[in-house]
Amino acid sequence: MFAKRQSVLATTAGAPPVRRSLRENFAPVGRILKKPPVAVAGAGLLLLGAAALFITVLGDPRAGAPSARAALKREVVAAAPTPTGLEAFSVGAYGSWQDLSGDGGDAIDPALGGEAVITLPNGATVSGNGTPVTAPRVAASPLPAAPIAGLSQPGPNGPLPTIATDGRVPAQAYARPFRSNGRPRVAIIVGGLGLNAVTTRAAIERLPPEVTLSFVPYAEGLQGWIDLARAQGHEVMLEMPMEPTGYPDNDPGPHTLLASGQPADIQARMNWLLGRATGYFGVTNYMGDRFANSDTGMSAFLTVLRQRGVAFLDDGSMSRRPGAWARASANRIIDEEQNPTAIVAQLNALEALAKGRGQALGTGFSYPVTVEAVARWTADMDARGLQLAPASAMTQRPGR
Repeated sequence: MFAKRQSVLATTAGAPPVRRSLRENFAPVGRILKKPPVAVAGAGLLLLGAAALFITVLGDPRAGAPSARAALKREVVAAAPTPTGLEAFSVGAYGSWQDLSGDGGDAIDPALGGEAVITLPNGATVSGNGTPVTAPRVAASPLPAAPIAGLSQPGPNGPLPTIATDGRVPAQAYARPFRSNGRPRVAIIVGGLGLNAVTTRAAIERLPPEVTLSFVPYAEGLQGWIDLARAQGHEVMLEMPMEPTGYPDNDPGPHTLLASGQPADIQARMNWLLGRATGYFGVTNYMGDRFANSDTGMSAFLTVLRQRGVAFLDDGSMSRRPGAWARASANRIIDEEQNPTAIVAQLNALEALAKGRGQALGTGFSYPVTVEAVARWTADMDARGLQLAPASAMTQRPGR
């Protein structure tokens, strides 16, 4: 067997290779493709390839044209920031007053305000046409600098008022001293201070020291404003933002006292508000008609003030809520209508009330026209048989 195989190899050795035609080479492939299943599958693939080529070339009208690709990035619109407490407390009230300084800036055409200048009985005039406060500056009558030793204690957000170990209380120690001369007394509170430097300084420097000034707790540099007011002779108050009707659309700020708040929540919010500064004898409400109807909220609020020796003077809307260390309610808001004629009319009504009852308390906002009217109207109170008193002189202790 081995010999026979060897002879075959010897016979073919040296013979040239046999060449096969192309048809003979692909003959096996052809036999495979002629099988029906393979033929059908191949025809299907060919059809799909043709369709893909047709869509690629003819489906795009710009096929074959030059093209470029660029990455596009959509700008993200920033969400509107949450209004700060300061903005909430302004409530747009300053509007046209915001840039009034009396020292340059765009001039305001008096004709735009119509007939807005009135003359008081003493010959002074009051303008409501947007001009700055022009009442003369008042000589300082300084009060002791705050803080007074023993009347504050450390709090989580700042010093908190407290009753001293010897019995002294902030409601008395920080109040402006007052001695009655027997005449009917009128007290006026001007609030909303600390938001606008121009009107705040005008109120401090041009209102008599007996006029009580009320500051917004969200104001920047609050302690500095209070120190300046006391150096001029004004006793001061802090405004407590309280939940109004329409809350939260009508929002007095992030530390608003809520009608639904429990005593612990009310105390925590008050710790922040009361810890903003020192030197105030009392507090007043800012808004708060809904909060005033909360027995739980008002009770907690007044309890904190009583325990800390702080007075509460409201704008007249909470007169039936007794409490705090000392208490008073305003008889009139003098500038609900912001024109000099209406403001002076309210001041005159306050005067008549004082002459009939012996005393009257009014409150207003620090609009330039309000500051101007109060400064002019109080200038000759003695001649009209009245005594200008600080608001603290109107307070009473509960049960007395």
